[in-house]
Amino acid sequence: MKKIAVLILTIYYVFGSYAFSEQSFEDKKKEIIALYNSNNLEEAYNMISKITEDERDYEIWYLLGNLAQDFNNDTNASFYLQKSILLKPDFDKAHYNLANIYFKEKKYNSAINEYKLAIKYKKDFAYYYYNLGCAYLEQKNYKDAKNAFEKAIKLKSNEPNFYYNLAIAFKNLGKDVEMNEAIDNYKKLKNEK
Repeated sequence: MKKIAVLILTIYYVFGSYAFSEQSFEDKKKEIIALYNSNNLEEAYNMISKITEDERDYEIWYLLGNLAQDFNNDTNASFYLQKSILLKPDFDKAHYNLANIYFKEKKYNSAINEYKLAIKYKKDFAYYYYNLGCAYLEQKNYKDAKNAFEKAIKLKSNEPNFYYNLAIAFKNLGKDVEMNEAIDNYKKLKNEK
């Protein structure tokens, strides 16, 4: 029984590897993305590792960065995301994920710079502004935090956390009326009284 299992695995590995090498790059990438999206992280990583560094495009480096983050390896994630950005400087998602790593590492200036680049390349994504505002809050830059949260709210007005953090910014700016309005909006969205 063991011999049959080993034989099947050997055949699968040999023909699976051959089939993978015969796929076009775009087909490989689609398969890797599908594996990643279905949470088959180890298998996605194994397939990426079969692609030489020279063959990897900005999306493959980005996926490697995401996988490294999923495996709690922010050092490698940062490196891979930077490789993605080198190949496609206007790739907003890579800037955003890199900013999130910097934020987690409390490198707020670097995070702010990356959030701003993400916004530069995709101006209509509310969470880019929200996270930018959070980085400004950490720096006690309440005016810029307020502006970022207000932009996030213009893009997505039904997110309670946007109002909560806006209230914090208003509180620290000494704007009690605006703070209370933001708290009221937060409570409405959270269905609180």
